[in-house]
Amino acid sequence: MQPSDVTGLSIRTARHLLDSGEISSVDLTRAALDRISEVESSVHAFVTVTEELALQQARKADSRIASGNAAPLTGIPTQLKDNLSTRGVTTTCSSLMLKDFVPTYDATVARRLYEQDAVLVGKGNLDEFAMGSSTENSAFQPTRNPWDLERVPGGSSGGPAAAVAAGECVFSLGSDTGGSIRQPAALCGIVGLK
Repeated sequence: MQPSDVTGLSIRTARHLLDSGEISSVDLTRAALDRISEVESSVHAFVTVTEELALQQARKADSRIASGNAAPLTGIPTQLKDNLSTRGVTTTCSSLMLKDFVPTYDATVARRLYEQDAVLVGKGNLDEFAMGSSTENSAFQPTRNPWDLERVPGGSSGGPAAAVAAGECVFSLGSDTGGSIRQPAALCGIVGLK
């Protein structure tokens, strides 16, 4: 099976397809990257796309899967909200103040995903410093709701919610203090957990 995109693909289904050998992580990652290329100019769910890193991580994940030692998220394409620190990958918090900031360390959640050999396809757009509820207040561009580009995806984790709804990744991690995951998940018609 060669996926044309990851739209509607659950983590559980992706895990089954990877473990059964029906698809490889490289194929799944390429499908996500192709989907990003197809819709990102309209949706604006990403601040940074990490194509080279993602394909490198996918190859490593395929080796781990072949060894029979896959973890639950091994080989599955994900996006991280751009307020989660990623060593060697620009982390902006959607602010021009941090547009060139490249952390020297990973947030705990990023490290734990990397330990499972999850695949990072990029960093998700947000309201600047996660202060807002529409993802219209990014210093780079507003994110659009993939179901209706004239509507907002909610926020502040609007980029992560829009990326999943648009099929640009299988899952995404955001941050939530007062509804910043749950509200955009509801507006984008996906499952969001705090």
